[in-house]
Amino acid sequence: LNLYHSNKLSIKRISSSKMFKIKRKILTIKWLICICLLVNKVDSTISPGDKSQKQPKPLKLKTGPRDESVFDLDLIDIEPSAKEILINNGAYYKDTSARRFNGTVLGFVTPWNSHGYEIATTFAKKFDIISPVWFQIVKQDGKYKVNGVHDIDARWMKDVRTKGRTEQRTMQFFPRFLFENFNDNDFTLLLSSDEETKKVSDLLRKTCIQHKFEGIVLEYWLQLGGRVANKFLQKLAISISKNLAKDNLKLILVIPPYRPQLVNMFNDYHMDKLYKHVYAFSLMTYDYSTIQRPGANSPLYWIKQSIKHIAPDNTNDVVEKRKKILMGLNMYGNDYTPDGGGPIVAGQYLDLLRNVKKRLTYDENDVENFFETRTSTGRHYVFYPTLYSLNERIKLAQEMGVGISIWELGQGLDYFYDLF
Repeated sequence: LNLYHSNKLSIKRISSSKMFKIKRKILTIKWLICICLLVNKVDSTISPGDKSQKQPKPLKLKTGPRDESVFDLDLIDIEPSAKEILINNGAYYKDTSARRFNGTVLGFVTPWNSHGYEIATTFAKKFDIISPVWFQIVKQDGKYKVNGVHDIDARWMKDVRTKGRTEQRTMQFFPRFLFENFNDNDFTLLLSSDEETKKVSDLLRKTCIQHKFEGIVLEYWLQLGGRVANKFLQKLAISISKNLAKDNLKLILVIPPYRPQLVNMFNDYHMDKLYKHVYAFSLMTYDYSTIQRPGANSPLYWIKQSIKHIAPDNTNDVVEKRKKILMGLNMYGNDYTPDGGGPIVAGQYLDLLRNVKKRLTYDENDVENFFETRTSTGRHYVFYPTLYSLNERIKLAQEMGVGISIWELGQGLDYFYDLF
């Protein structure tokens, strides 16, 4: 009996012990479940996917042709909002043949920016001259050669000509040429020898005839100005222009803007010597500021100063001279950062603009807009054209009787072309 009771009590103790362990496990499991639920609840409270948290609505971006122009929509604001730019920049007035500016408009196109080709085609009737940046004049084994012929797009040229044709205007192509990898001896020989100058002139004329160009844009003055006597630089332009004229081809000469430290690089004296020989002058009124000296891309007062520097109000034939000046208009901007920064085009600008929640700042001295923002990469100080800043420059061109050269097509926002 005692043995029976003893066994019975042992069984009870064992059973009680097991039950206690089971209950403890159940409590532990319940406790863990509670913790998990609590964590999930906290996590869901701060989760970016929580529907109870208000998320900014995605902007309804407008693109392609539309019924109203930027003027109709009153978008030319002295201090535009970032949101307004983001929404409207990709749309443009459907009548792309409508022109507001009656002076000569030249647009540069580069092979590394395919959107420039599209802009030239879409807005062909707004341009008089397209200048593809395709060619370099090089010297190999004592002979002159044109590099870049592989970039020629004849089909695109034909398309642009067709779309740009009107009763009053015919689209013209003046590709840009520059001298590449020329050393001082090469330039000395070219500038001092009539025979060498003729070789280059003949090469340029042959290239134009072969590929059906109406003329050329030639850039060398900035390379050599201040290093070479004026008479040699002038003689080169006149010689090439006369040679091209044999086949009714024309020369546009790229010239530097006014710089206080380089006032004699190109001034009214040079203009007076050249304007009767040169079809037009592409004035590089951009890149006013640098990463060493951040600021406006092209202050309005400086553009006006640059025009008057080469064609003063009291000069002879002032109307004719100014008509031949193509005022440089930049379609790119600059992003200045603590590390330096550099030039930016439309896509980069819009990416930075998405961080801005207010209106852009207006600098009344330079007549340009800018903004400051901070991203994961640091602080940015951004200058880039706006409808307002561009329109003020177009009005200046109209007022002074000069044309416009755009550097470059495809770098700006599509709705900019409503202004031209």
